[in-house]
Amino acid sequence: MYAVIKTGGKQYKVAVGEKIKLEQIAAEVGQEIVFDQVLAVGEGSELKVGTPLVAGATVKATVLAHGKHDKVTIFKMRRRKHYQKHQGHRQPFTQVQIEAVSA
Repeated sequence: MYAVIKTGGKQYKVAVGEKIKLEQIAAEVGQEIVFDQVLAVGEGSELKVGTPLVAGATVKATVLAHGKHDKVTIFKMRRRKHYQKHQGHRQPFTQVQIEAVSA
């Protein structure tokens, strides 16, 4: 069984047992969280799509860790103008393991 959830402004296709990295969530490591914004639930060839959410569907997950993604380097330059700018960014994330999908 799989589901499509919405969190952090993004959509993720998740299944039981998967480990995924989401936008940072304010939760402690080991805490169980419930995603109630479920857009679709499917099993095999059967798919149940919400309008916009599936009524009564939830996804339970456990927080495994918090961290930062790899650095993205931003480099701006204007030729012949003696202008160069270096900048870096590391996006924070929360890693969760999907425990249950209920329709």
